[in-house]
Amino acid sequence: FAKKAQPNDIVFTTKNFGAGSSRQQAVDCFQSLGVTAIIAESFGAIYERNAINAALPILTYSPGQLEELQLEQDDKVKVNFATGEITNISKNKSLFINKFYDAQMQIYKNGGLL
Repeated sequence: FAKKAQPNDIVFTTKNFGAGSSRQQAVDCFQSLGVTAIIAESFGAIYERNAINAALPILTYSPGQLEELQLEQDDKVKVNFATGEITNISKNKSLFINKFYDAQMQIYKNGGLL
């Protein structure tokens, strides 16, 4: 993954992403690769807390919801953290997922808790 990741990539994944990972490095690695957001059905609790605290944008969606975006590798995607709108620019398709909650937005705007 590290060899394929490009700055500004967005990772789309399924449920329980980051489960079992209690180390901050699990979040830091994505940030050092330039990943700008991770979008999953759900996150492991500790990973979620670490990501939010480090201002790594993470968002969740309902099962099956992303199918209507018809995502494929290398599609251009835009995400609005405040509204939860995701647009697949390559296919001109949009939908809304769970947006940032207020505290998450404040932490993100402040660049993290540190």
